Amino acid sequence: MSLVKAISPLDGRYAEKIVKLSHIVSEFGLIKNRLFVEIEWFKLLFTIAELGLPQLSETEIKLLDSVVENFNEDECNVVKSIEKTLNHDVKAVEYYLKGKLKTNLILNKYSEFVHFACTSEDINNL
Repeated sequence: MSLVKAISPLDGRYAEKIVKLSHIVSEFGLIKNRLFVEIEWFKLLFTIAELGLPQLSETEIKLLDSVVENFNEDECNVVKSIEKTLNHDVKAVEYYLKGKLKTNLILNKYSEFVHFACTSEDINNL
């Protein structure tokens, strides 16, 4: 791509210098961080007594953490596929996460608490 057609200096004159940062400053990085925020929020909700949610087990916490740890380009493409259907990027992350929770009885039961009391901006700005 010609430098004069670059959208930003990151994909223009600095592209070669930021290759090692692309997992952070790319759309992949944005989606993975959205997923991290959604999961951490979801886990926090289980600590709020007023919500009446059960305490998460070590197994459930490990499952949640593994969703982010195992997130790769193939998983990112699943999120992008969901996004095409919904036409909403943050909602696609929410639906993706809910799909990952189906393998656990407790997490699946409370999956409607994913993104509970959040806006897209809450997820994006963190």
